[in-house]
Amino acid sequence: EVQLVESGGGSVQPGGSLRLSCAASGFDFSTNRMDWVRQPPGKGLEWVSAISSGGDDAGYTDSVKGRFTISRDNTKNMLYLQMNSLKTEDTAVYYCTTDPASNIRGPGTQVTVSS
Repeated sequence: EVQLVESGGGSVQPGGSLRLSCAASGFDFSTNRMDWVRQPPGKGLEWVSAISSGGDDAGYTDSVKGRFTISRDNTKNMLYLQMNSLKTEDTAVYYCTTDPASNIRGPGTQVTVSS
């Protein structure tokens, strides 16, 4: 059974930083592309970033390019999202997923950016 557990969220001021983590189990993590998606309050899910199985290729939605960095540690089955220069519009529940088109994701971690 696929299990994904996100952590690292919190409340920060604009311009602040957070590092999200996702602990994965129940599947072969090292052979799967992984994604981060988010759901802002009152809105639908939006794709944030993805990383290849080996970690050598990554992509970002335009609104986070240059501010967020996705990474992974296949020896620990961990996925990360370093978020810098946070903006109020980054406020959302963040989820990691093996497939952004599916509902396979963890419980999420809340990120609130507010002054």
